[in-house]
Amino acid sequence: MRLLLISSSTVHGYGYLDQSEPEIRAFLGTNRRVAFVPFAAHDHAAYTTKMRERLSRMDLEVVPIDEIDHADAVFAGGGNTFRLLKTLYDRDLLGVIRDLVRQGLPYLGSSAGTVIAGPTMRTTNDMPIVYPPSFDSLGLVGFQINPHYLDADPLSTHKGETRDDRIREFHEENLALVVGLREGSCLRVEDGVTTLLGEKTARVFRRGREAVEVEPGDIDRYLSES
Repeated sequence: MRLLLISSSTVHGYGYLDQSEPEIRAFLGTNRRVAFVPFAAHDHAAYTTKMRERLSRMDLEVVPIDEIDHADAVFAGGGNTFRLLKTLYDRDLLGVIRDLVRQGLPYLGSSAGTVIAGPTMRTTNDMPIVYPPSFDSLGLVGFQINPHYLDADPLSTHKGETRDDRIREFHEENLALVVGLREGSCLRVEDGVTTLLGEKTARVFRRGREAVEVEPGDIDRYLSES
């Protein structure tokens, strides 16, 4: 499988997909037709138009997800993860995308599209505005991803849960390893190797263990430790 899992489409100081454009170009190479999954947004047509305009500046053609059989890659955009997953179930597309990606179709995800690359969507940051029939998602990687990962601010007066608190609660009920993916970072999976791209570290959470900061580069050994 070939995957590019982006934490966020928009990063402070950059326009839409500007920060991740070099990684997208390198990942896709000569592939040009991209089937876009707009279901994390309410207005699918507007979202598709936005993505079509942006990717056209990379000489890429956006085609509807219904044409995935004739596409060179598939891109699941960000938005609300509950809505994205529910719509994929409703349209019987989850298994179709999973099978094609496992057969070699390159997969790109951003935010919600990155979350669903994991076994479940349980490490999303989103509100449950709709109810998917299951939290099970694509299962393209064997770990959970928490995009937009935020470090706790010791000077903040906010007394609500930190992201670490929420991931700790996840591990009270679940065993799966979690990768906290900071904005401006992405994971590239290719030839069985997972590589952290970008200038920031990622945080790897394991049940009953202290979280580990991981530098950019090959991070597979952190994902396979027992």
